[in-house]
Amino acid sequence: MADVSVCIVNWNTREHLRECLASLRQNCAELGVEVIVVDNASDDGSAEMVMTEYPDVRLLALEENVGYAAGNNLALREAKGRYRLLLNPDIVLKPGAIEALVSFLDDHPKAGAVAPRLRLRDGSVQLTCRSFPDPDVVLHEALGLSRLFPRSKRFGKYRMSWWDYDDARTVDQPMASALMLRQAAVEQVGLFDEGFPIFFNDVDLCRRLWDAGWEIWFTPAAEMIHEGGASTRQVWRQMIRESHLGLMRYYRKHYRGRTCPVCYGAAMAVLHVGLWARLLAYGLTGRR
Repeated sequence: MADVSVCIVNWNTREHLRECLASLRQNCAELGVEVIVVDNASDDGSAEMVMTEYPDVRLLALEENVGYAAGNNLALREAKGRYRLLLNPDIVLKPGAIEALVSFLDDHPKAGAVAPRLRLRDGSVQLTCRSFPDPDVVLHEALGLSRLFPRSKRFGKYRMSWWDYDDARTVDQPMASALMLRQAAVEQVGLFDEGFPIFFNDVDLCRRLWDAGWEIWFTPAAEMIHEGGASTRQVWRQMIRESHLGLMRYYRKHYRGRTCPVCYGAAMAVLHVGLWARLLAYGLTGRR
């Protein structure tokens, strides 16, 4: 059985995927690693590139785009490793990254998942760990307090912008751009909820892991380079809408009936207003 199954969902990011697979090939020689690529009906030659240049990679070339959650579920069902690394195609591994994640899970049996430190192309640390989007978080984000006071643990709670990412710690929900899962934890809580096709499926999964008694960790001992948004920026207006719809569905699933009705109603109202405000701003300026 493989130590690690690397699960990559790709849509029209051929050159990023090529670089990602090259970094996997260069850095996984000492580990038992299987790589599974789910191609969501790309029209840029991604699937052909994988077949030609990486015949050892298991390719699931789909005829339609089933979304991020369903694509990952296909890969997770095929995976054989005791650990499963969810990896975006615009990630490049640094030496020792996968080994560090494996060692961390080996040493922390209560950890259901662990995330590495991601750096952008310019070397800056990407803020990839967040708190759960509780009603106070929605209010602080809507009022702009998180941007006015990013070093405040109260107002910078959601993006954890007060933290320098230099120490290992438990976190509510790291981005699934690069996230190693323990198979036993996945078996207990289940796969991604496909009702979240693009966004907040990872937040929902992390919530279910914590609710089941598993811990989720971040470690700076593993580092990777992340381009960020290689697929989503191709259809950014649609992604704005999908992001808000995902968050509203997350609220209905995890907060309705479980939190103060006034807080829940206020948060949902803010989310509806925020969706239309962002769409209007994008339409007027064309800026993300």
